[in-house]
Amino acid sequence: MSYIKFDKQQLVNLEYSLQKELLRSNRAGSYASTTITGCNTRKYHGLLVSLQPKIDNQHHVLLSSFDATVIQHDTEFNLGIHKYEDDVYEPGGHKYIRDFESEPIPKLTYRVGGVVLSKERVFAENDDRILIKYTLEEAHSPTKLRFKPYLAFRSVHDLSKANDEIDDSFLRVQNGIKVRLYEPYSPLFMQFSKKVNYIHNPNWYYGIEYSKEKSRGYDYKEDLFVPGYFEISIKKGESFVFSAGLEEISSVKLKSLFEKETKVRIPRDSFENCLINAAQQFFIQKNDTIDLIAGYHWFDISGRDAFISLPGLTLTQNNTKTFITVIDSLLKRMKGPFFPSNKIGDDFIYEAVDAPLWFFWALQQYILYTGDESMIWMKYQKVMLKILNAYYKGTSNNIHVLENGLLYAGNENDTLTWMNVKIGDIPVVNRNGLTVEVNALWYNAIRFYSELGKNNGETRGLKKWIDLSQKIEGSFIETFWDEEKGYMADVVKGDMKDFSVRPNQVFACSLPYCIPDEGKIHRILQIVENELLTPRGLRTLSPKNLDYKGVYKGDIFARDSAYHQGSAFPWLLGFFTEAYLKIHGLSGLGLIQKIYAGFEDEMVEAGIGTISELYYGDPPYKGKGAISQAWSVAELLRINHLIKQYEQNTNQS
Repeated sequence: MSYIKFDKQQLVNLEYSLQKELLRSNRAGSYASTTITGCNTRKYHGLLVSLQPKIDNQHHVLLSSFDATVIQHDTEFNLGIHKYEDDVYEPGGHKYIRDFESEPIPKLTYRVGGVVLSKERVFAENDDRILIKYTLEEAHSPTKLRFKPYLAFRSVHDLSKANDEIDDSFLRVQNGIKVRLYEPYSPLFMQFSKKVNYIHNPNWYYGIEYSKEKSRGYDYKEDLFVPGYFEISIKKGESFVFSAGLEEISSVKLKSLFEKETKVRIPRDSFENCLINAAQQFFIQKNDTIDLIAGYHWFDISGRDAFISLPGLTLTQNNTKTFITVIDSLLKRMKGPFFPSNKIGDDFIYEAVDAPLWFFWALQQYILYTGDESMIWMKYQKVMLKILNAYYKGTSNNIHVLENGLLYAGNENDTLTWMNVKIGDIPVVNRNGLTVEVNALWYNAIRFYSELGKNNGETRGLKKWIDLSQKIEGSFIETFWDEEKGYMADVVKGDMKDFSVRPNQVFACSLPYCIPDEGKIHRILQIVENELLTPRGLRTLSPKNLDYKGVYKGDIFARDSAYHQGSAFPWLLGFFTEAYLKIHGLSGLGLIQKIYAGFEDEMVEAGIGTISELYYGDPPYKGKGAISQAWSVAELLRINHLIKQYEQNTNQS
């Protein structure tokens, strides 16, 4: 039996099944995503969503859905499903679904009378192409299939509306057609592995609704264009493959390509393999460049997310080559000491004070896994020094070092840390000044650079950084620690100290070079465990705080208000784990194992086989935000690696 499986009762219950989403992506940057029933509930859903370099190099939905109709004795059974106004679902093909399995690739099985039809999907690994295999498992009379392609040709952030600007023409290609609704889009090639009859019959389908967008407070109605339909006869036991891609392909290659792509997939037959499989989905490769996408469906390249995610996504799988290639790809995008923190259109945004410091941490992790100090020093010493010098001398966004050695960052309404949500121009959490995790990272970076230089025979310029680190050791505790409270301030600005209980102080306890002694770390972790720890992550604010919001839902204002004011983030658990095991050792392993194992339930929730961006801070700790987030997956893989290390040490002792 498949590890991930849904039965008939679950599949036909739309209240249940429409909450379960599938995501498959490839190294070319394309993805397919929909619900397990095939009913799109987001504007980000589609069967072929590809980057469009001639427009904005962002994701665009080309093929939204591909409806199949079974025809026997002139009777039609439409297997498609779309939501319309007043909760009307047409054609209602979900009622024919009998089975869903995830292995080796997602497979839906339909039963219509005596007909049993299965549908399997896979993405070409390095090509903008989705492949769908149809197999007629059972049939007692001649059977024909009809297919309608629903086209969008628009950005994932927009919705398509019926218009007169559309190009409704087509060109015949081998066993299919070529269409392009608008310039300068890439053309879409829809082809079959066997001969097919195409009937051109252009029509708009109006008012298709996306329930997730409606609940998020966005425009949720779309008009989709159907250029015509394909008809093809099929015999019992026969299979054929449909391809939708940005380039024409020889139809005789489609079956073998489908089988080849299926064989190289990491099976999702266990919790760990699901995480390993999901880890592959965040990388986009172009020539000698590999970019890491922070999450699906709406995230892009982010230096902070990449540096935090890389060790878990790559090093835990001994994939050092991808680690180094992503690092080098980000270095090409540096602007001064900064890495991209976001992207708007073709333009990168550079405003993350912590991203350059996470770069140091990522390199530390590489050495931890490989032991190769000399390569890291030789390859990245100049970049590390460039970052340290820029921060020491002072740079943009009011980033500068104070007399006491601590790093100050931010003007009044800047959002330079990972808690960067704004409502309008106003930060939800104003963290300008001295932040606890930025200064923990600052100290860690300086110590790492100094020790690495010393170990590699560097004799010039290290005294400056050694002296600075020693100055920080005293001022850090004096500035952030409160003996009576037993934990650290989150932000300090002049005489103002914000002692809201947040998870950022965990980094001061977990980084390779940290300042607090074991006694202080123990007290901090007690507070964190009591007030912030949930089964799905660390809350971003204690429930004891009046500003706490434990439910992340509603319109953009409600969601942004809760994002860093109580929502729980899985990625924070990796650093909690490091600090917790540092203090408790083997006696703390039980709690960490319980937390890790608890996420196995998420393999059939929200994004199937992957981990969401965030969760409610309150029970039932529901997954929200992006259905697959790089650092969520990465840190669970890293936690699993840490657990195995401790278990191995136990067995050897």
